[in-house]
Amino acid sequence: MTTNKDGRLADKLLPEIEAFKQQKLTLELATNDADGKPNVSYAPFAVDERGFYILVSDMARHGMNLKAKDDVSVMLVEDEASAKTVFARKRLTFDAKAQLISRDTADFTQGVASLVARFGEMSENLAALADFNLYRLVPHKGLYVKGFGQAFSLTGAELMDLSWQRAGQHGVSQNA
Repeated sequence: MTTNKDGRLADKLLPEIEAFKQQKLTLELATNDADGKPNVSYAPFAVDERGFYILVSDMARHGMNLKAKDDVSVMLVEDEASAKTVFARKRLTFDAKAQLISRDTADFTQGVASLVARFGEMSENLAALADFNLYRLVPHKGLYVKGFGQAFSLTGAELMDLSWQRAGQHGVSQNA
């Protein structure tokens, strides 16, 4: 049940979160290989209401990992130079599922078009290469951290339900 306080919080923070997503050009991507060994990488991205789109080469370690396991963690993080302190950089993290988008589909055309609109012809050139695949990363749970004591969980069908994480970033919210 959403309270007036939760509604006001969402009215304030959801536009801020959306602006933060739009200002970032790359995301940090944590994947696991078939044996469960972790790897962190990054990728330029475009985003729409269905998720984050990335182009990844099969030759890259994270490309092989995405084919082996579809569970990923995604992070957008404030630049060190603009942060008030490196100990509490603003960040947005998501647990997500990676979906490989088939080349001969409208989803592929739309995803690549979103990347081209954001990054120009380099995205189009990469999408044309046989070893590059388009993935949609579909978030199912998120966390927005503004600073010390300012962590907010994102849940719900469209990650529009917001609650303050009083028990710590990885704890259970008292508002849940």
